[in-house]
Amino acid sequence: MEQKTKINAEDGKQELLITREFDLPVELLFKAHTEPEIVEQWMGTKVLKLESKKHGSYQFETTDAQGNKHGFNGVIHEFSPNRKITRTFEMENTPFGVQLEFYEFERLTDDTSKLTMHVLFESVAQRDQVLQLPFAQGINMAHNRLQEIVRKLK
Repeated sequence: MEQKTKINAEDGKQELLITREFDLPVELLFKAHTEPEIVEQWMGTKVLKLESKKHGSYQFETTDAQGNKHGFNGVIHEFSPNRKITRTFEMENTPFGVQLEFYEFERLTDDTSKLTMHVLFESVAQRDQVLQLPFAQGINMAHNRLQEIVRKLK
């Protein structure tokens, strides 16, 4: 089965371009990234803090199958409702450095929208390490959950 979330990773570049079209109005797609209760459902993570605003920050925590807790956090640098979020992302206690993420939300029709994520890593090697993980399958599964959960809010 083809994955709906597309990941473009050009050789020799320290970035990823991730795109996904959703059968959701852009307002609901944006809401799914900014409201803690919805984020927890589709990401399968605990939201410890989510300040959806410019100069806001966030802190999430997830628990793996062995019961180990893993945290990730960041700072929101740009926040334009239903249009754009620019933020940093850091996985705590890992060798991965801080990455910079640009989320763009685009209205396609009244009932469809597109998310484009431009992710910059500290190095090509770091980006390639992330791609060695089940990253593509994970983000596609998360986006599938987002689509299902948020569709019920319509």
